[in-house]
Amino acid sequence: MPATSVMSAGPAGPAGPAGSSGPDETGPAEAGLLLLVVAEGERDARADGVDASVVLRAAEACGLGPDVLDAAEAAGHLRLDGGRIRLLDPRLARTVHATVPPARRRAAHRLLADAHTGGPSALPVLFHRASAAVAPAPGLGDALAAAARSPDGRPTHAERSAAWARAAGLAVDQGLRAVRLVDAADQARLAGLPHRARELLARAGCERPAGAVRGAAQLVSGLLALQDGPAADAREVLLLAAESLDPADAPRALAARLAAVEASWATGDAAACVEALDQGPAHPGSDPLLAAYRAGMSAVMRGRPDTGRQPLREVVAGAGTVAGVHDGPETLLRAGNAALVVGDLAAAARANSRALAVARATGPYILVAQALERLAYGELRAGRHARARAHAEDGLRTALGAGQDNLAAHHHAILALVASVEGSPETVAEHAAAAERVAAAHGLAQAATLSQWARARADLARGRLAEAAARLGPLVGAGPRRGHFAVRMLAVPCFVEAAARTGQTEAARSAVAAFARWSEQGSDPQAPAQLERCRALLSGPEECEALFTAALARHDEVAGDFERGRTQLLYGAWLRRRRRPGEARGRLRDALVSFERGGALGWAAQARAELRATGDAGQGEPAGPLTLLTPQQLRIARCVAEGATNREVALRLSVSPRTVDHHLRNVFATLGVRSRVELSRLVDRAEKTTAHP
Repeated sequence: MPATSVMSAGPAGPAGPAGSSGPDETGPAEAGLLLLVVAEGERDARADGVDASVVLRAAEACGLGPDVLDAAEAAGHLRLDGGRIRLLDPRLARTVHATVPPARRRAAHRLLADAHTGGPSALPVLFHRASAAVAPAPGLGDALAAAARSPDGRPTHAERSAAWARAAGLAVDQGLRAVRLVDAADQARLAGLPHRARELLARAGCERPAGAVRGAAQLVSGLLALQDGPAADAREVLLLAAESLDPADAPRALAARLAAVEASWATGDAAACVEALDQGPAHPGSDPLLAAYRAGMSAVMRGRPDTGRQPLREVVAGAGTVAGVHDGPETLLRAGNAALVVGDLAAAARANSRALAVARATGPYILVAQALERLAYGELRAGRHARARAHAEDGLRTALGAGQDNLAAHHHAILALVASVEGSPETVAEHAAAAERVAAAHGLAQAATLSQWARARADLARGRLAEAAARLGPLVGAGPRRGHFAVRMLAVPCFVEAAARTGQTEAARSAVAAFARWSEQGSDPQAPAQLERCRALLSGPEECEALFTAALARHDEVAGDFERGRTQLLYGAWLRRRRRPGEARGRLRDALVSFERGGALGWAAQARAELRATGDAGQGEPAGPLTLLTPQQLRIARCVAEGATNREVALRLSVSPRTVDHHLRNVFATLGVRSRVELSRLVDRAEKTTAHP
């Protein structure tokens, strides 16, 4: 092939990166190199650059000298990095593809086919030969489709998608084209390329697929909607797909039903979960662990946890066997989910960590963000908030990069919960708002519940008890506004604390009764200690101390500094109000250590405030004129400076509004201020002086 067929005039298009010549100013040699880079890049849209050795072999074959890469780098169009050639402006690939004549593109693909190693049946070779062919070429299309289906060479999902799409273009039969386009769309979805997947589905739709082909297209469409769309709509599409696929394509029909379970879970519809789990015939030779998972989850969703626990434990155990070492990420994620349901947080972490490792090593790419979400949620349940934040931040970036907005909403909600512990109200509000925007549009009940719980826990950390109770009341109670079934009980201890301290004892007792039944199921290792703490908050003085002591003994049986610190804080505050400051200081110091060790800065501030109220001298001592105030006056001044009303201050400090009013008048007189605004400014200046001496 003459060199000029690839090296002739450079492509026209918009200017390249700032400070460089545009593609239209590129010389023939550089233009030929760019065309080869773009043609090789078509094989894998997710690839971080292309193999420089392949491109340079093809360039040498058409007479391009070894300095052509240096010239293209100097022009600012591409960069060589670690044996990979990377285009510096993604618009360049689109410009080259749109403006280069088809004959020149085909010539570039022939050069690349010859430059690849691995034999004539290797997927890269067949891809470039197919791209160089003029349709129809059914034999070449069949060979390329077979290579796309084969595991040889471990092609990426993006490479498989490109191969299926090329094979579809070479087919004669319209039905076969539709089948290959649907497969290409599914592989693009798995590669985290949702826009490309939708484009391919639209092309398949023009072929009017029917029966199982239509069902396969509906399956891909439903899975795309589950990533970024209303979850309820995704569920209906997935169930329709299952009906179309059964019995002709039993594996895909089962995949559709399992995805419908996931969609139903996201919406918080337990009955719909059961319906999707129980649908479909049992197929001979089906995976026994998958059957156990379906049976166990169905029983749990039906309110029969004792029946469901054993099969779910079998799923967890099966993922840890030698035979399960090579399980795919989907299987491992199911095992991790089963472990979370039965309360085995250590097993959940193992399964989800392995799922993450497998997904990163071999794909699918879209399961990386999901594995990170499960890991983050498990760490959150275990009280390891820093780890939860690290996983959720990584997962958020990955989900957004793959067009998984629904999953990004869950990561935002987890980050809001972490921030509610770490003491950043602004960060809580930011992540909660981001989660709620998507949750409201797409019906994501779990993300919405988690974000409201995060907002309420931030209120608790700041002593805003009434606000916390108002947020959590609808989520933990009965009725249409209640929260997600998997989160509702986890939020009960926060609601009970807020409700009990604001006089809403009946609502708190009702929530504790439901929490006690749930605690007996063993689904959360922290629940027994939290239950004793909740009972202490609602008991009389004769029983309270014994219940707090029992709660701390329960905490000793499981890990988790944060929950133990909360119990110690409440116990110490109770002792202080009982005029036992010496005993209170010991509990409060323990609480402070627990919070500081766990990074719970907002809660640590509460523990310090309680310590000051006992007369303890420590960190955070007042500065300037605030040293003239008594500990109780100082606490009231700080609350008022935050904008709290007298009634809100009374609730926070467990005193009467009359007591607050009395102390506040003395604060004004002592400090020489005449309004709450002046007091706020004075406290703010003094606190800044303390923080930055």
